[in-house]
Amino acid sequence: MAFTSFLGRVLFASVFILSAYQEFNEFGVDGGPAAKALKPKFGVFTSHVQSHAGIQVPEIEIKHLVSAAIFLKGIGGILFIIGSSLGAYLLIIHQLIAIPILYDFYNYDSEEKEFNQLFIKFTQNMALYGALLFFIGMKNSFPRRQHKKRVPKTKTG
Repeated sequence: MAFTSFLGRVLFASVFILSAYQEFNEFGVDGGPAAKALKPKFGVFTSHVQSHAGIQVPEIEIKHLVSAAIFLKGIGGILFIIGSSLGAYLLIIHQLIAIPILYDFYNYDSEEKEFNQLFIKFTQNMALYGALLFFIGMKNSFPRRQHKKRVPKTKTG
């Protein structure tokens, strides 16, 4: 059972680790292709937040967002493999930030091709988010093992 659990964590975390590795290799000076793809989506997201919620979003360089995503996915994935709840929390933070920005199907009409593609990716990432929540819930539902204290044998003599 322990090996199966470990293998499942490795396969699950590989999605995040391989993505972080690819973004790290392509990062360059400007943040690479990830930053180029993120910039317009982040602009639309910040304008939505400012207009609908009335919250002023601070100016953030896109390459810093990409580097934060690389950190959250890479370190979170590695910690998740060893069974750490901290790894799951880091991946949850990444998912909470990335999902509404990257998979903005709500900005498209339902007849457009992009709507279906983004909606499918959105639901897949929500499933990953749900699996992370499940992991944390299961991790917290089992009582921690407590080692039995050995009672020293009394010497009779």
